[in-house]
Amino acid sequence: MATKRYLGIGFAVAGVSVLGVALHIRRKRRSELHTFGSMLRQYFEFIILKVFGAQMMKKLESESINFEGVQERTLLSILKSNADTEYGMQYMFRDIQSKEQFVVKHPLTRYSHYKDYVDKVITGEKNILTTKNPHQIGVTSGTSGKSSLIPTTADVNRTFVTRGVFVIMNTMFDAYPGTYQLQKTLKFFYSPKWRYTDSGLPIGPTSSTPSNSQRVLHLYTTPKAGFEILSEPEALYVYLLFALKDKNLGILEANFAQLVHTGLVSLEAQWKTLVDDIELGRINPDLEIAVDVRRKLESLLKPDEKRADELKTEFEKGFNGIVRRIWPHINLVLTCTTGSSELYASKLKAKYLSDVPMYSPIYAATEGLIGINLWPKDDHTFYMLVPSAMFFEFIPLEESSEEEPSTVFPENAEVGKLYELVVTNLSGLYRYRIGDVVKIVRFHNNCPVIEYQYRQGQILNVRAEKTSERVLYDALTSVLNDLGQRFRLVDYTCAESIMFDEESRLFGDDEKSVAPFYVVFLELSEEGLEEEERKEIQTKLDNALCEISYVYESFRRKGSISGLQLFTVKEGTFRELRAHLLRVNPAATNQIKIPRVVKSKEALNVLLKYS
Repeated sequence: MATKRYLGIGFAVAGVSVLGVALHIRRKRRSELHTFGSMLRQYFEFIILKVFGAQMMKKLESESINFEGVQERTLLSILKSNADTEYGMQYMFRDIQSKEQFVVKHPLTRYSHYKDYVDKVITGEKNILTTKNPHQIGVTSGTSGKSSLIPTTADVNRTFVTRGVFVIMNTMFDAYPGTYQLQKTLKFFYSPKWRYTDSGLPIGPTSSTPSNSQRVLHLYTTPKAGFEILSEPEALYVYLLFALKDKNLGILEANFAQLVHTGLVSLEAQWKTLVDDIELGRINPDLEIAVDVRRKLESLLKPDEKRADELKTEFEKGFNGIVRRIWPHINLVLTCTTGSSELYASKLKAKYLSDVPMYSPIYAATEGLIGINLWPKDDHTFYMLVPSAMFFEFIPLEESSEEEPSTVFPENAEVGKLYELVVTNLSGLYRYRIGDVVKIVRFHNNCPVIEYQYRQGQILNVRAEKTSERVLYDALTSVLNDLGQRFRLVDYTCAESIMFDEESRLFGDDEKSVAPFYVVFLELSEEGLEEEERKEIQTKLDNALCEISYVYESFRRKGSISGLQLFTVKEGTFRELRAHLLRVNPAATNQIKIPRVVKSKEALNVLLKYS
């Protein structure tokens, strides 16, 4: 009798719990593309994310208070774990008992330092850089030069999730409560063409892709079969089609703002076909999609004349603020907006997003997690270093041209100063110069808060003046802003005059000079720029650089650098440049960013072809 009574109580409690969950779900905004199973799964996953996110946030706060101690423990743990590797024995890791000893005993390094070790890892040799076996060979984006191959261990990914994803989800839920619903996300990311080493290790991006995100694909509007499409134009069309069907879409997401911008530009160009497909319940038959994939996708579509009419009405009004008009319950855009992404972020805000906020949550690289943005509603994007993700050092920027400059421990960095970032990570890179320049903006507790500035390879340096992409971007936007609405910037890049043949037509404006100069390529929204207008922008841009950069101005005044040359290129030039970069670069679609300084003759020829 007692057993029956307890069972009865148990069933009653369970019934109340199920009823409570059901009522809670009913109060939430839900995606129109959810199945009952995917909705329930998201419900419980978000609860787990909120609970663990709060715990990891508390831990991060504690680590930021004891930043110096956490950093040294992180370093010594890495050295101890890898003391018996080939690399660890060569650099006598067992003898190192402090961060000061480490800096004295181990040199600063660049990728060339690791080339022979990486080759051994790729052939399958064990215990080379780390005692832990790598689970992947990561490919860097190659923005500042040639892509590098970096062995990555599982603890790098684990740290990214626990110290990164959990924290940003908690931050996002708190800052934007609407995200804690049961809405789906339109994520712009693409499946790379994986390569494999002879020992079976995958070679590809460490950033999120459909193939390494299988556990969370149910959170996205694109059906799983849609991520099997490897060609970007067809995949993007399918992404847009299914997202448009979901009036309750919650988030637009991509690794970089470039991908969101490309998606919305594509939407503007193809909306009529997309609306037709929604009305007819099909996928454009002209798209080259594998028969089995098309069949799976079209089985999920039904004719929807009502939604098609809604969309058509909004699209016909134009595309200013279109995101909020077609997805009225959208909460935010989740994407990187710093560095080379800044231009695209500003273009998104200016045209497509209206009042939809943007959150740039994480500063990370192939080398691992670097920083977290804990202040999503601030006007500027700042990242707090994650104390236990890596061991950090800073090189004062004025010393970064030296082969073995001195470094500063983060706790001793000066607010307002620029530094080159140096990391010792969890997967076998020690005192590694990753090429990023950052600015110290403040301290959170005792932990540095940084602002990303630029990649070191992305500088113009014809006379050791080191004009950064940040300086050039500020000068360019100030000029175009002063000109009002006459010219809208689509994209831009630069090159140094040394890359051009002597017979180049670059010397058409003035008498030929032996002094080097910058060459700037602009794609503007209006083609057919008059020659006088081109010269006006060229002169204003050169003057703006002189105003912003004292060093550039001094070289111009002395005649050591000639006046810059400006080219305007045809519509679609930067699409062609991106396609070229995808062909020649082993990095994936999700990683490719337009370089702000062109370093290869082949890329330069693409620009010249359309100028």
